Amino acid sequence: MNFKKTLLTVLVAMGCSAAMAQQTTTETVFNPHWYVRGQIGGQYTLGEVKFGDLVSPNAQIAAGYNFTSLWGARIAVNAWQSKGGSKINGTKYDWKYNYVAPMVDATLNLTNLFGGFKANRLVDLTLFAGIGANIGFGNDEAWDANSAILTQQFPGYNGNYMQYLWDGSKARFTGRAGIDVDFNVCERVAIGLELSANTLSDKYNSKKAGNSDWYFNGLIGAKVNLGKTTKQKTVPAKVQIVEKIVEKPVEKVVEKIVYRDRIVEKKAEPLRREIFFTIRATQIVKEEMAKVEEIANYLKANPNAKVVITGHADKGTGNATINKNLSEKRAKIVADTLVKKYGIAESRISYDGKGDTEQPFAENDKNRVSICIAK
Repeated sequence: MNFKKTLLTVLVAMGCSAAMAQQTTTETVFNPHWYVRGQIGGQYTLGEVKFGDLVSPNAQIAAGYNFTSLWGARIAVNAWQSKGGSKINGTKYDWKYNYVAPMVDATLNLTNLFGGFKANRLVDLTLFAGIGANIGFGNDEAWDANSAILTQQFPGYNGNYMQYLWDGSKARFTGRAGIDVDFNVCERVAIGLELSANTLSDKYNSKKAGNSDWYFNGLIGAKVNLGKTTKQKTVPAKVQIVEKIVEKPVEKVVEKIVYRDRIVEKKAEPLRREIFFTIRATQIVKEEMAKVEEIANYLKANPNAKVVITGHADKGTGNATINKNLSEKRAKIVADTLVKKYGIAESRISYDGKGDTEQPFAENDKNRVSICIAK
């Protein structure tokens, strides 16, 4: 007898374990990681002479860490050459000097912000902004240009034409903002273009202008991720469980009551179906498509019935703007499926998205849903 009880207990435990295993699934999610980046390109320093006279070479190396799919930080060293210029009485004077600019930037992935995180995305658009120091050196040509200006334009003048002439090495506070466009070759490597605007004090280019000096960098190069950018996460298969617990079976469509002299049709009970979506998704998964078919069958059996579809998004993900957009798309995809796949007239369908302003379920993840009521 004890052996039979033990065997029964083991079988029950195995059955429970199998049931629990069937109630989980995996999804691809973001994985925090380090990266390095090397770039080369050109710089335009804002000035008084022609554009081509103020273009110089530029390079940058950087190391960064992406904490989430949206936010990251990096340390970058930008360096090489800047130029200055002035035109006096038709004569052009220009000079060049060198610099090194260590910077600390915060980064925001705009593609993931507005489109949600997706593995194997081809293009990523990232905004960055930061502060640092510009350490200028090798300003001898500015001194030569100042001497030429005084000799040719202002002979006998006792002083410097360029009032902010500097020599040796000078460190100045610098701020910048810009954007990166990365084309992902594979999970570890991307080819990218970077554009940035940099501002610092009026004394950078040796001339007094009464406003900040600016230079603009355009760089191209490669980014290498030092770790995996995604990982597999095991999550409960909540959609299937909710379907079994929450929803009612399909009601009878039409009942006919026969009296002595006439047949009276009894109206069908309203049909409610909840179409659940995965995180940040607007496509109907295969398991939920059966519910859409039930709604279509109900509408076909009841020619006068109509359906109202209300899309929702969970408060635990995204923001109000993103969630409003998600909820509208979730409602629209159900409406489009009824029309295109099942031939239901558009005039019998109305839909709307509530964003995350209404949360029909206490459990956060269940609010990624389109609630359909047909009657």
